[in-house]
Amino acid sequence: MTAARLQSTAPTIGALLQYWRKTRGMSQLALATEAEVSPRHVCFLETGRAKPSREMVMLLAGVLDVPLRERNELLLAAGFAPVYAETSLDAPELGAVRTALRAILRQQEPFPAVVLNRHWDIVQANAAAPRFFALFLGEPVASAPANVLRLMFDPKGLRPFVSNWEAVAEALIQRVRREAVGNVADAATSQLLAEVLSYPEVPERLRRPSSGAPLLPVIPVCFRKEELSLDFFSTVTTLGTPQDVALQELRIECFFPADERTEARARALAVV
Repeated sequence: MTAARLQSTAPTIGALLQYWRKTRGMSQLALATEAEVSPRHVCFLETGRAKPSREMVMLLAGVLDVPLRERNELLLAAGFAPVYAETSLDAPELGAVRTALRAILRQQEPFPAVVLNRHWDIVQANAAAPRFFALFLGEPVASAPANVLRLMFDPKGLRPFVSNWEAVAEALIQRVRREAVGNVADAATSQLLAEVLSYPEVPERLRRPSSGAPLLPVIPVCFRKEELSLDFFSTVTTLGTPQDVALQELRIECFFPADERTEARARALAVV
């Protein structure tokens, strides 16, 4: 049973608990042992023969490492109010978080850095990011809101300028599946994946789940346009122990030059 199907059929708390337990590869006995409750009680909760308390929902969600957004769904299904807020990034109470994000983005100059939400939309960027995108896409497109997956897969985006595109695309698809919040792609992420995989000339193997082959430590993205040649690799940072849905889903991606030539060009662009 998929998360999308669960959401579309208004599942019971028992069905949701069973879904997350199986997603985590746990037996009822293993879950009961970790939560220090009886296996019989876990069985009764999943089958609807017992109704969990609010505290029990939170306990089991914690053991199952359920993402905050989905913990709220568990609470609602059990008849309780959600616990975790989803705060807009521009809200006054997130002033300290915005300051931290700006510091990280600024520190990355003159190399690109972006902040991504759950669905790979760029919600913030440092000054180097639009400078970099403009080299390939032109100023108007570079300054518009963008989605990283669409940029990399769309033949009208960055894809024509990535010389090792197939390797990058394969690694990116694996990363989307691996980095999905709670290691489970929600309905919108699954839809986005289906969209980008439907673009022309996307290799068929990318549409199938990974065989489990180990990922390379670093896969550079090699950009080429006429005489321009730039090679980057990226690192991803998340906010530690967030208690807000939106903050848990943020990722900061910082791009680093893979060679001295790229570093020199990026520094030169910053002083133009």
